[in-house]
Amino acid sequence: QVQLVESGGGLVQAGGSLRLSCAASGRTFSNYVMGWFRQAPGQEREFVATISDSGGIIYYADSVKGRFTISRDNAKNTVYLQMNSLKPEDTAFYYCAAGRTSAREMRYGTAPKDYWGQGTQVTVSS
Repeated sequence: QVQLVESGGGLVQAGGSLRLSCAASGRTFSNYVMGWFRQAPGQEREFVATISDSGGIIYYADSVKGRFTISRDNAKNTVYLQMNSLKPEDTAFYYCAAGRTSAREMRYGTAPKDYWGQGTQVTVSS
């Protein structure tokens, strides 16, 4: 069992930055591929970024490439999402997910993820 707790969301002006964190419980964090997803009101949840268990493979959604950076610290059981040059269209509830899968599957697959966090709100004002 893995529990995920996101933090770091908030209100920021366009062009600003935020860093989201997702802390995982359990001693097997390093076995999981981690991902960030987001859901805006009235829209479906969408992929943002994923990082493999070792951190060596990373995928980003085209909409965030060059602005967001995903990273992980397996010693701290934490995955991060550094978000720079934020835009109003980045406003959403952000969730982290964990999966005993590949980064490619996390990015492109449709199978349910093993675990989800409760999410954190990010609001970007224009």
